[in-house]
Formats: sequence, structure tokens, C-alpha cells
Amino acid sequence: MPHRLVRNEWFAELPPEVVEQLAQRAHRRKLADGQMLYARGDAPQGLYGVVSGRVELRASAPDGREIVATVHEPGNWFGEVSLFDGAQRVHDAFADGATELLVIPTADFHRWLATHPELYPHFTRMLCRKLRLALGVVEALVFLPLSARVAARLLTLAEAYGRPSADGLLIDRHLPQDLLARMVAAGRQAVSRELKALEAAGAIRVAYGKVVVTDMDRLREQAGDALRLAALQDIPAAPQR
Repeated sequence: MPHRLVRNEWFAELPPEVVEQLAQRAHRRKLADGQMLYARGDAPQGLYGVVSGRVELRASAPDGREIVATVHEPGNWFGEVSLFDGAQRVHDAFADGATELLVIPTADFHRWLATHPELYPHFTRMLCRKLRLALGVVEALVFLPLSARVAARLLTLAEAYGRPSADGLLIDRHLPQDLLARMVAAGRQAVSRELKALEAAGAIRVAYGKVVVTDMDRLREQAGDALRLAALQDIPAAPQR
């Protein structure tokens, strides 16, 4: 199992020999850019770990509007909720760029866990953490202004993709405004206005499909309420790298 995936909170606390047993049940799967991994309503096929590339979980409204519920980066595991409750998938999952996954099939995972019942409390804690995260996202969408949501999302992207550049920290991934809008559940024009406001405040610089964070402290100030909500939910403000 790739080292970065082992460091993830799902497995970092487990004994190395236990992780190795689980790794023996995994296989690799490659997806092309834009390829669907699974659709809303699909039966759970396994637990997924991102080796390279990214996976977007998307939700669509009946009128065709779409949001990006979350983006799973290298080192992240996902798919555990349906893995445990056996219910259908609630999002569509697509590869963002050429992506390689580690897949632990559902039946193999449950057979393995049956031989290690002492690990159920560990995975219960992980599921509760995901529930906290989901509650935090709902609260952010309901109570926080768009300005805080956009700033907080840019901070998480800077943590994940930041690369030093001549005038700040470049978010080194293609970031069109429509994608950012789907990440914060807002319209493109509204997000465009917030980006211009952040640029005017000296927090960022916007180029075609790219954002450079020029003042991290100022961006944190703009995201203040979102960061405090993350702290109250005991959720890291940015993903672990």
C-alpha cells in the first residue's frame, strides 16, 4: 500500500501487520480524466484510496444545477459510508485528471474486519468524524456568507496545491470560476464578484484559470467564520498533505 495512503487517518493508528493484511486485499484501478467511477444509486463496490489524480464527488439538482460536494486528493480514502451501511451511493464520482486508485472490495473488507472485531471502534470513530465534517459543511452553506466560503475554499486549495511563485502562493491546478462556484454551491457570477473583492483587498491575484494567494493572513481574515466553524467541528481547516 502506498506510503501516503498508510499515513491517512483511516490506517495510521493501526498496527503495521494489520495494514499489510488489508493491503493484500487491494487492487489498483486507473481512470481517465472525466471518467465516472460510480453513479448515484449504485451499490457499493468497495473502499477507495487515491494514489494519484483526484476524484470529485458531485451532486445534481433536478433542474440540472451541480455542485462539487468534495474533492478527494492523493492520500485520501473514501466510500466508507456505503461500505458500512450497504446503502446506495449518494453522489456521482468522477476522475479529475488521470487518476489511479487503490480499491479494497466490499466483501474482502468485511471478511477482513470479521477477523479483527477489535477494530470496529476505530472505524466507528472515523465514521463519526465524517459525520462531523458533513454537519460542518451544512452549517457553512446555511449560515456563512459566500465571501467566507470562497476564502475558506481557496485556503484549502492553497494548502493542497500551493507552489511558491514570484508574487505569492500559486494554486497549481486549473481552477476555472465555474468549478470554484460548484465547490461553494453558488453561481459563477457571484463567485466572480467575491474573487474580485478578494483581489481588491490584496489577498489574491486572479489569472485565467489560476489563482495566486498573495496574502495568506488577509485570506484567513476573510475566511474567519468558516475557519472558526471548522475548529468547533474539530475538523482541520485544510486537508492533510
